[in-house]
Amino acid sequence: MIRIKFLVCVVLMLTSSVNANWTQFRGPGGQGHSDATDLPVKWSETKNVKWKTAIHDLGWSSPVVFGDQIWLTTATKDGKQMFVVCVDRNNGKILLDRKLHDNANPEPLGNSTNCYGSPTPVIEDGRVYIHFGSYGTTCINTKTFDQIWQRTDLPCLHYRGPGSSPIIFEKTLILTMDGIDHQYMVALDKTNGQEVWKKDRGTDFGDLQPDGKPRANGDFRKAYCTPIIVKVDGKLQMIIPSSKAAYAYDPRTGKEIWKVRYKGFSNASMTVYGGGLAFVNTGFGKPDLWAVKPNATGDITNSHVAWKLRRNVPKKPSPLLIGEHLFMCDDGGVASCVEAKTGKQVWTNRIGGRAAKYSSSPLYAGGHVYYGSEGGVTTVIKPNTKKFELVAENKLDAGFMASPAAVGKALYLRTKTHLYRIEK
Repeated sequence: MIRIKFLVCVVLMLTSSVNANWTQFRGPGGQGHSDATDLPVKWSETKNVKWKTAIHDLGWSSPVVFGDQIWLTTATKDGKQMFVVCVDRNNGKILLDRKLHDNANPEPLGNSTNCYGSPTPVIEDGRVYIHFGSYGTTCINTKTFDQIWQRTDLPCLHYRGPGSSPIIFEKTLILTMDGIDHQYMVALDKTNGQEVWKKDRGTDFGDLQPDGKPRANGDFRKAYCTPIIVKVDGKLQMIIPSSKAAYAYDPRTGKEIWKVRYKGFSNASMTVYGGGLAFVNTGFGKPDLWAVKPNATGDITNSHVAWKLRRNVPKKPSPLLIGEHLFMCDDGGVASCVEAKTGKQVWTNRIGGRAAKYSSSPLYAGGHVYYGSEGGVTTVIKPNTKKFELVAENKLDAGFMASPAAVGKALYLRTKTHLYRIEK
């Protein structure tokens, strides 16, 4: 019998060196993989830090890297002001710090997990797209820093703050707007910001009370996911979980291809894909990881779910698919290795200390997996499929909410207060 290899399918923004730039949340293709080499595995505030740059206010957005520029966002704690920051990749100097939005009455977050600067920008040659959910989306020329266009008219009450990041597909910028009032996908023309297509998502949330109003003010309707685009049987699919269901769409038209229904909500963990399976996190509540066979149409809940896993499944951090195994870390700091074909757990191990918390998604680069905790500890392991294999633990002064980037021979780590270039 031919052994099926689990290959990560990267179909966005292919270059001669896939990760010559780090163009979006979790890198090109959104799988959390980098082909960076000779990366450090040990560092501290005084070791292997090429530069360290303070970033004002609060932002959980991850850095994106193109050429000699790094872009990220930040916002005041109360959400009344929102900024974009560009940093020189070589020396850490701030090249641009511009306020994009003034908000007189931002919606309250109602939690301590999110902030108003969580969506990660997406970048390509000459343009960067800055997204703050319904507060606004802006396209900026990366050579002149001129604003090309801006949209502030896309409705969505995020309720707990925005979180979904944009992606680029062909000539469009695709946004995910999952709030308590509206749930939809929209593709904008990259050149002018005008709508190309819009697709309303499912509204069967099962949360209506006898008076016709949703429970918890609609809190079970929101989500924070970022889509991936993959090829299934030679055809493109855009896979994106929402509260209560995950969907696949045609990224050129927005037409729904399939869906799977579940009980979870407030989804944040990003889907990964390989070996003919899409690994979908069902969100908050009691999170499950579902292995979905996406080679079908319609409601495939009862027909195309290969396996389900509940133990040690993260709510916020996304998984990594490396070869034929999934590597994860749940929100409470339990790392695990799982067989991708079967869902069988191979090993589990607590990392980061007994009280560790995790929101950042892990990175696979240079033959190592990097897990960053909210306490500032980065645990580096070998992706051993037999046992947990610790390589190093590294501590920085502040913690991680943003996910890491890796380009060339450097790691770009954003803590709650600073952006670092970590390099031997």
